[in-house]
Amino acid sequence: MALKSEMCRVWAVLGAGLCIAVSALAEEVVAKDMREELVRIGVTVKDMYGRLETRQIPVTIFRPSGEGPFPLVVFNHGRAVAAKRPQQGPNRPEHAARYLVGKGFVVLAPTRVGYAETYGDFDPEQSGPCNSPRVEPMALAASDQVLATVAYAKTLPFVDTTRWLVAGQSVGGLAAVATVGRNPPGLLGGINFAGGVGGNPDTRAGNPCSPAVVGAYWHQLATAARVPMLWLYWQNDKYWGEDVPRSWHKAWLDGGGQARFVSVPAAGEDGHHGLNVDMNHWLPEVDQFLASLGFTQTAMVATPPASGYADIADDSKAPVGGKSRRAAYAKFLDAKSPRAFAVGDQGGWGYATGDYVTGRALGYCQRSGQACQLYAIDDHVVWVGK
Repeated sequence: MALKSEMCRVWAVLGAGLCIAVSALAEEVVAKDMREELVRIGVTVKDMYGRLETRQIPVTIFRPSGEGPFPLVVFNHGRAVAAKRPQQGPNRPEHAARYLVGKGFVVLAPTRVGYAETYGDFDPEQSGPCNSPRVEPMALAASDQVLATVAYAKTLPFVDTTRWLVAGQSVGGLAAVATVGRNPPGLLGGINFAGGVGGNPDTRAGNPCSPAVVGAYWHQLATAARVPMLWLYWQNDKYWGEDVPRSWHKAWLDGGGQARFVSVPAAGEDGHHGLNVDMNHWLPEVDQFLASLGFTQTAMVATPPASGYADIADDSKAPVGGKSRRAAYAKFLDAKSPRAFAVGDQGGWGYATGDYVTGRALGYCQRSGQACQLYAIDDHVVWVGK
């Protein structure tokens, strides 16, 4: 993997000097429309035993067109089982990022220490035994990496770090809550997607380890929190169940924190993964929350009506020239609804099935950087021609 540049920049984070060694990675760009870029930054974190280590972590950058400066969202991933952590790639929440970029945000998505290329003999997110976990050290380690990412963002001319939000799923949601509880400069709010720690859907479905310990920690954190949050938990979450997240929310409110709790209807086999499989439900809630903070730019992809341009099965009228695009359209026709197909002005295409098909189909088409339009949704052509 070729390195394009390296530098060291020093910033103050909550009163502590932080040196960030930045390495830009010469990797293939996946989402050209969002100017996707991968860099490494140096972070220093401490584990529950007091061991302090400095490691290089990957950070994926997505950003709007234009020079900015744009407000920032730091988006944090969850915690896979140990066997999967070495194999996971860099954190790149593409579909959520495309929505946020459409709202006018730069999205920075760090891959924390202990995952992917930094998996090994140092895991700052260990929390101890199930009956007496230590939540604070792991939460602070995750939050420290959020703050290191923000410090790096301060060196980017297209980012406005006087206006930023933190978001995350599962342990990434724990990181978001911990960051809000530290009340760092410029933070406007946080979004918690099914956040927590101690769950195991296989051995303790809906019955996480020592949930009262998490509640007590979040109650303590809330005393210093000053910005609003949105908490989204799915009713069929196999990690926490339906009732435990409500007790955590109550602890946060009782401690003085601000958070709107949304109980999202069951999605898929395990609602814990609703961030990825249930955009139809969480997007409107997040859109409302961001609007309350003043971010009202439209970004959700609407479903246009049938145009009558052509029969959906008649590809003779469809702009699906080229073998690959015709083959993709044939697969689209064989797929079950909900489904959507998008076409690009330079021969590109994208199709999606399942959740939020309009946005995902357009996103797949736009990855190459070309302008795209929806051609068909479910059983109807919606394209109106060039």
